[in-house]
Amino acid sequence: MPAPAPFKIGILAFEGCMGLEIFGISDVLLMANLVAQAMGRQGAAPFEVQAISAGGRTIAAAGGMQLLAKPASGKYDLIIVPGLELSRAAQWPQKLLSLEREIALIRKHFQRGTPVASICVGAFLLAEAGILQGRQATTAWIMAKDLAQRYPSVRVSPDAMLIDEGAVITSGAMSATFDLALHLIKRTLGAEIASATARIALLPKPRSSQAPYVDAQLIAPSPPDTANSFSGNVAQWLEKRLQEPYSLDRLAQAFHVSPRTLMRRVKAETGHSP
Repeated sequence: MPAPAPFKIGILAFEGCMGLEIFGISDVLLMANLVAQAMGRQGAAPFEVQAISAGGRTIAAAGGMQLLAKPASGKYDLIIVPGLELSRAAQWPQKLLSLEREIALIRKHFQRGTPVASICVGAFLLAEAGILQGRQATTAWIMAKDLAQRYPSVRVSPDAMLIDEGAVITSGAMSATFDLALHLIKRTLGAEIASATARIALLPKPRSSQAPYVDAQLIAPSPPDTANSFSGNVAQWLEKRLQEPYSLDRLAQAFHVSPRTLMRRVKAETGHSP
């Protein structure tokens, strides 16, 4: 009887991605393969995990760690999107604009029928690719409000540790890497191997909620809604031209006001300069 085809997983690496979320899930799935073999489960399809990228190159992960990724080619049974390095005050438009190739890759593979999963704020890349529209999803609890505000069509569940909608899986903050790994092991190799892998790796049982970890004091108040305001229109104009040199005179001309008036109106609405 021929051996079953491996369950092929591509973990998407990109500049500033979180290394733990790549290596953590890869190592736990490798351990599950060894556990399955030791338990005599020769009929179980092993995991085959690759770090892939939009271009196939050396990636500088968060903190500057170097990671060699393969080009994303061929067919995958699952693509996993890790989170990325950012501060609480991160400007999501700029971050996501720098990841246009990765977002296009996620969208292309999903449209071809490849299931996708995200860890932590990797959910923002899925949402930007249009995959989470109308779906229930989770992300790191501290960023859940940002996800809900930026993508109002997504039904964000900030307390959930992991949400599996079949073709789309989203999971919580960084250590949810291991909850996702155990979930995939249970789904693919069975509960017995998932439980044995968790015991060997000293991993807790998969958790159902992020609620015990939430600290309301760490959640910044929501910024004023400026989407349809003068400053919001200015921000959108600038976001579309991030690769161009900034010119206050050109910006003012685009909105048919003087530079002084533009500065005053934006400052009045946001407290900041353009």
